[in-house]
Amino acid sequence: MLIPFSKNCLQSFCNFKVPATGFKNTVKRGLILQSVSNDVYQNLAVEDWIHDHVNLESKPVLFFWRNSPSVVIGRHQNPWQECNLTLMREKGVKLARRKSGGGTVYHDLGNINLTFFTTRKMYNRMENLKLVVRALNAVQPQLDVQPTKRFDLLLDGQFKISGTASKIGRTTAYHHCTLLYRTDATLLSSLLNSPYQGIRSHATASIPALVKGLVEKDPTLTCEILTDAIAAEYAACHHIENHINLINPTDETQFPGVNSKAQELQTWEWIYGKTPKFSIQTSFNVLHEQSLLEIKVLIDVKNGRIETCNIEAPDHWLPREICDKLNSTFIGSKFCPIETTMLTNMSRGTSPEDDEVHSKWNIVCEKIKGIM
Repeated sequence: MLIPFSKNCLQSFCNFKVPATGFKNTVKRGLILQSVSNDVYQNLAVEDWIHDHVNLESKPVLFFWRNSPSVVIGRHQNPWQECNLTLMREKGVKLARRKSGGGTVYHDLGNINLTFFTTRKMYNRMENLKLVVRALNAVQPQLDVQPTKRFDLLLDGQFKISGTASKIGRTTAYHHCTLLYRTDATLLSSLLNSPYQGIRSHATASIPALVKGLVEKDPTLTCEILTDAIAAEYAACHHIENHINLINPTDETQFPGVNSKAQELQTWEWIYGKTPKFSIQTSFNVLHEQSLLEIKVLIDVKNGRIETCNIEAPDHWLPREICDKLNSTFIGSKFCPIETTMLTNMSRGTSPEDDEVHSKWNIVCEKIKGIM
C-alpha cells in the first residue's frame, strides 16, 4: 500500500547535530520508502542523505527508486573507459557518479533500484539478495533466479538481472542493487560500450555480462507487482507494517540540505573530476598529397583536466613549433569536447595566420575532440 510520507515519521529516525523538540517516535522497527522522482541526481542525493542522517539502529530502511535514462558509474571509475559519452549526449542520457563503488549500470524506467540501509554491524548483501529472490518466487514460482558470489542476480543461470554496489560508513551502511524487468538491450549495450581506444587507467573496470529483463520470462510482470512483492517480503522479514511511504527527494522540510547534495552530484568536478588519473595514447591518419600521415597523441589526465599533452606530427605537415603551441594550449583544460571547442575558437586570434596551417590546426583539434 502506498501512503504519503509523514514528517514526524522521518523525524523519529534522524540523528540531528543540534537538539530538536517535538519529534514523535512513531516508527519503531523499520521503514519502506519510494521516491516520486525519476531524476538520478535527486535520488542519489536522498540516498546519501539517509545514510548520513538516519538512525538505523534496530530501524532498517528499504528505499525504492527509478530513474529516467541514465548511466551511473561507480565512485572510482573512469567514464571514458566505461561508456559511450558521445552517444549519451546524442540520446540525452544523463551521466552520474555515485558515492558507492562497483561497476557501471544503465538505468531507465524498466529498472527498479533498491537500497537496503542498515547499521554497519547488520550489513549483509547476500541476505538482501535472497530476500529479493523469495519475493520474485512468490510472484512467479517458475522464475529461476539465483544470487552469485559477486552478489549479482542471474536469471536462468546466465542472464544478469541485478548488480550490486555498497557504501560502508563508520556506523551505517547501505547496499543497493538494480532489478531489470524491461529494457532496450541494444541501447543498453551501445551506451555501455566505450569507443575510446588507448586508455591506460587504474580505475575500477566493469565486468561485461549478458542481460535480460524479467518480462521476457513473464510478460505480466510490472514495476508495481515487483515492488509490492519485495516490500511485502521485507516487511515480513523485519516485522514491520507493509506500507510503502512515498517521498519527494527535493523536499527540504523532510530532508534539510538534500538539494545541495543533488547539485554537487551534477557538477563537472564530481562526475568527471573525480576520475582516477589516466592516460590516452592513440593516433589518427590525415590525408596529405594522396598519402596518409600518422599523427600521434599522448595525453595524461588528472582530476579530469589535461596534465600533459604531446601531439606529434610530421614536420613537413605541421611544424614542431605549431605542435608545441597546441600542446601548451590544451594543458590545464578540462578533458571534454565543449572546452576543446572553446579553446579552438579562442585561439583563432593567436593561432597561425597561414590558412593552410590554420586548417591543419583545426583538423587536429577536431580529432582530439573525438576521443573525449
